[in-house]
Amino acid sequence: MNSKQMMCDLKTGLCGEAENDTMEMIHFEAPFEKATLYYVTDPICSHCWALEPALRRFQLQYGHYFEFHTVMGGLLESWDGFGDAKNGISKPADVAGHWREVGEHSRMPIDGSLWLDNPIQSSYPASRVFKVIQQKDERLAHTFLRRAREAVFTFNRNIGERQVLGEIVKQLGLDSMEILSEADQPQSQNLLEQDFTLARRLGVRGFPTIVMMNAENKGVKIVGARSLDEYVQGLEQVLTHATELQPKPQPDISSLLPVEKLLFSRELEVLYDLEQSEVSSYVQAELSPEQYEWGEILGEAYIRGKK
Repeated sequence: MNSKQMMCDLKTGLCGEAENDTMEMIHFEAPFEKATLYYVTDPICSHCWALEPALRRFQLQYGHYFEFHTVMGGLLESWDGFGDAKNGISKPADVAGHWREVGEHSRMPIDGSLWLDNPIQSSYPASRVFKVIQQKDERLAHTFLRRAREAVFTFNRNIGERQVLGEIVKQLGLDSMEILSEADQPQSQNLLEQDFTLARRLGVRGFPTIVMMNAENKGVKIVGARSLDEYVQGLEQVLTHATELQPKPQPDISSLLPVEKLLFSRELEVLYDLEQSEVSSYVQAELSPEQYEWGEILGEAYIRGKK
């Protein structure tokens, strides 16, 4: 920048090179069109756990096209009067087989035996903790939801219990006593009720449901755990004024693992277009032994980042 450009003029109120016109009409290209995406879910929704691989890739590669909002749906308030005739569920023990079936089909490992030994009585406590954290830090709230799902689905821990929730919150570097205390307050339930109201307005009756909407309030609703292609097609339908969508490249696993901490084989397969048999060699080629360790649970391999 030359000295002429650095001049600040008291008359024009301008730092920089003076211009003849202080006000003029200009035309820019059309603004970057973005959608609003509502992800309606619940911490103990097994199909939401099955969706993790596709949803992660969708967010990583197409997240610049939408504002992402997680909405709690309230799957299980209590077992009093609860019934899911479609899936043959009327009591906690009925859930175990359903969860195992979802895990085997999706290859996102699910144990499910806690429904026989130490059943969850309500998904609301974990949902309230999510809402409390979400008010403070959206990113940490998403991390909490992921850690809670790892705990309940794969490692068979009851996330309806205060101690388990406290341990997960503490892992995030937050004050677990403070967060759990806030989650016990009426305002946290009010936040949850606001999510329930929004879910009803969006016409959601099951989880997962993703609703994508454009600035004209026209959108698409995609129910159930679907493939990446279906979410991309939905986004293309919503962004009617956009040119062909340009996905970002997948992040290197060396940068992703420190953030995610734990990734299952199925997630790596979906993210990096791998066959199950290729995962091991891919990881060994991309990471040094000091960066990760292998694990296996319920017949599925996973990698965990080393601290």
